[in-house]
Amino acid sequence: MSDTGFLNVEGLCKRYSPGLPYAVSDISFSCGQGQIVAILGENGAGKSTTIKAVTGIHPFEKGKVTVCGYDIKTQPVQAKKCFGYVPDNHAVFEKMTGTDYVNFMADVYGVDEDTRKKRIGEFQDILKLGDKIDNIISSYSHGMKQKISIMGALIHNPKLLILDEPMVGLDAQTAFAVKQYMLYHKEKGNTVVFSSHNLDTVEKICDYCIIISGGRKKDAFSMEEFKEKHSCSLEEYFLGIISEQK
Repeated sequence: MSDTGFLNVEGLCKRYSPGLPYAVSDISFSCGQGQIVAILGENGAGKSTTIKAVTGIHPFEKGKVTVCGYDIKTQPVQAKKCFGYVPDNHAVFEKMTGTDYVNFMADVYGVDEDTRKKRIGEFQDILKLGDKIDNIISSYSHGMKQKISIMGALIHNPKLLILDEPMVGLDAQTAFAVKQYMLYHKEKGNTVVFSSHNLDTVEKICDYCIIISGGRKKDAFSMEEFKEKHSCSLEEYFLGIISEQK
């Protein structure tokens, strides 16, 4: 991948307390424009830790992270304006309506009224919350909360969309809508980075994969390269790498 992408991670090391082993160690990768990139790994591999360090949620001891050229440590506001983040727990204000929440996020990012209306219309075309967007979020299903989280993360039209386990617990229809929006975001020249256990989805929509195990990067490759070099499925290849670590 390109050395100068929308997201560059160099030698990332993160631990949760002094004296403890690093939860992730020496993680490096770069995500270029117009790509969908998957971070793969078993439970506890370090996927969420990596994502939370990249987004500035967790401080980290060593390494460097830049988003669209901005350092997440020294230029956090500029860096965070360039991405939208959807956590794995759908952290939204549940006493708001969906419309109120998306408008709140638009206010945070300084999106004008006309632009936000246009973008909400685009979201509705693909994610299809319909009239339920005006309901209280606490009444939403798991899938609806995922959709409104994505709308809030994308209202400022970020170049980079980061999602942590976006498909977990979604029904087939909602999962399809989320995948369609990820592809749509890519088609507009933007980049999507997400962690996942759903290897079938990864194999179908991703351009590039990073495999993490035991807090370290074990492999990284484009899907095009993978298909040229391997006759097995991505799932078989992934399970082989994970088994080697045990």
